This record gives sequence, structure tokens and C-alpha cells, in this order.
Amino acid sequence: MIGPAGYRAPWLVAILALAGAHAALAQPVPNTCAIHYPSDAGIPWTCHRITRRDTVRGLFGSHWRDVLRFNRIDRRHIYPGVRIKIPLHLRQVADFTPMPARYPPAATDPKFILVNLTEQFLGAYAYGKRVMSFPVASGGSAHPTPVGLFRVSAYDRLHSSSLYDLEGTHTPYPMHYALRFFITQNGVTDWIHGRDLPGYPASHGCIGLYDEQMQNEYYGRPRHPVLEDARTLYDWAIAPHPDDGGFHLIADGPPVMIVGHAPCFPANAAKRYAPIPPDSRGTDIRPGPAGCGN
Repeated sequence: MIGPAGYRAPWLVAILALAGAHAALAQPVPNTCAIHYPSDAGIPWTCHRITRRDTVRGLFGSHWRDVLRFNRIDRRHIYPGVRIKIPLHLRQVADFTPMPARYPPAATDPKFILVNLTEQFLGAYAYGKRVMSFPVASGGSAHPTPVGLFRVSAYDRLHSSSLYDLEGTHTPYPMHYALRFFITQNGVTDWIHGRDLPGYPASHGCIGLYDEQMQNEYYGRPRHPVLEDARTLYDWAIAPHPDDGGFHLIADGPPVMIVGHAPCFPANAAKRYAPIPPDSRGTDIRPGPAGCGN
């Protein structure tokens, strides 16, 4: 019971603490070290479990963006218990990308987008030369991202999902800086857009890029948005078409080639640790399906 001045009986405090511990233990915490990409073979790394004292700047200094790219993870998903890969030599991941510097099939295209699902990375090319690249979160084995050659057919800076809500709310999931590339026979659309990057394939078929401005707006963190890959790609892809924030069809959007298959996130890669900080609640930290073999 709670008495005057907020006094809590000792037995009640103990019960609340025990309940909180059980809730924390029930939260799956990703071990992204269990995901293997082909590019890992060329960069020696060790696995590190994030502690309460860790910050990305404290751990990696000026290379913090590079290490996050290497792990295909965003700052909001770096919290106690999560395990990430730390390169033994941080300079090896400066401006990290596994995407080729040149992609000959795009040599005649002024703009071309190549997505490698196996690497969980995207490259943007101008006449076959890479001009930028970004880590992504694609669909996994339960909700695979389609592969093949597509084209950006619409864009919508303030798009939101008509099928999925933010965790624990009735707010449609924000899909800002969205580039549509695929429509199923049932009318379901797949987009390249801003979203959370938890360090493993997590979408329902779309291709997600860093959007810390969206995370700040809807989750309150990170406090100072820096990573804005979705906006960068969007501005490049739609130019010189006008953008008033609404939905627009586009007839000459960049081709989008999607290759490979998403890496498996083993069911046992989501281990249970305690405690989990309150501000991590609601984050998308679900493990991949059990028994996936890709």
C-alpha cells in the first residue's frame, strides 16, 4: 500500500521489484554478433555486450558512425545487454560499405539503386559509379523483400503505413522519405523508407534506412538526430521533381535492383538479460523465426 508522502510498505516494494525483474527477463535482447555477412570475413572483430556505462562515442570515438554501419544498427537500439561487433582496428571500417565502387549493369543509368539483401546494404549509383551507400533493415524469412529489377514509381516524404502501427499504439508506423518500388497482386506496396534499424532484418518486406529525426519525434531519442540516410537517398532519387510532402507518382524513377537473400537471425540469438532500461521498452527487438536456414 502507499501511505502518506508516498510511503510504500517494504513488502510491496519487494513485490514491485521482483515483478520488474521478471518483466526485464522476459525481454529478448539481440545478439547481433550471431548474424554473419560476407564482408565480415575481411574485418577482424570481437563481440561486445553493451553495458550501462557504454556510449557509442565513448566506445568508438570519431568512428561511431562507421561501427554502427558495420553492425547495421541505429543508436536507439544500443542499450544494455545488446551484443554488437567491434572491429579490432576501427580504421578498417572508416566509411564502411560492402557495396562495389562500380556496378557495370548501371553504366548507362544516371541514377540506379542496388540493394544487397545478403549484406543488408544499399548502394546508389550514377552511371555505374557508387555515389553513396547505406545499411538497411529488410524483410526476413517470414516477410521477405522481393528480389529482381524494379523501378521507383512513387514518392511520399510523409508516408505512413496503412497496415502496421507503432509498438503499443494506434499510430500508423511512420515511413518518411518513402520511395515505392513494388506493388503486389493484392495491392500491398513495398517502399524504401526511414525506419528503425535494430541490427537484423526486421521489416515486413520494405527496405529501411536510418531516420533519427523520426525516432526523435516518435520515441524521444536520440536527442540530437544525426543519421538521416533515408532523407539523403530520397532527395537524390527524386530530384529534380518537386516535393510538397505529399504522394506523387513518378514515371522516370531510378531502377532498383534487389539481389541476394536476408541473413538468418537465429532464434537463440535473442538471449535474455536483466535489467532492461525503461527507455528500451517498445523497441523492435523480436528474434527471427526459429529454424531459418538462410
